[in-house]
Amino acid sequence: MTWVVWSAGVLIALGALFAVIRAEKGPSMLDRTVALDICVTAVIAAVALYAASDRRTDVVPVLVVLSLVGFVGSVTIARFASVEPEGQGRVRTREEIAAEEAARRQAELDEMREGLEPDEHHGGGAEGEVR
Repeated sequence: MTWVVWSAGVLIALGALFAVIRAEKGPSMLDRTVALDICVTAVIAAVALYAASDRRTDVVPVLVVLSLVGFVGSVTIARFASVEPEGQGRVRTREEIAAEEAARRQAELDEMREGLEPDEHHGGGAEGEVR
């Protein structure tokens, strides 16, 4: 029986570790939400494994509270994720950053050139204006 508990504990720990890696990597808010939900589930599974191996029934309220916290947290994050602007929460590649920087520089150069060009209007009244 002991090796079953230990192997289940190792599998739960591996699942939690992979979920933490996924939460750190991202790239979107939904990926992070699912990964953190898996972490809460791993904690619940670890507490349940402890309760089952030591035959403790007094831990059941803790499991219920952890489950409710995980559910409420997931629903809250899902509500905020539904209004996430497009492109937010995504890690850009070096090429994308370089392209955006080049476009910004080009826009600045275009603005500078517009400021240096002579005005077509040299003053005076408009054509056909009655004074």
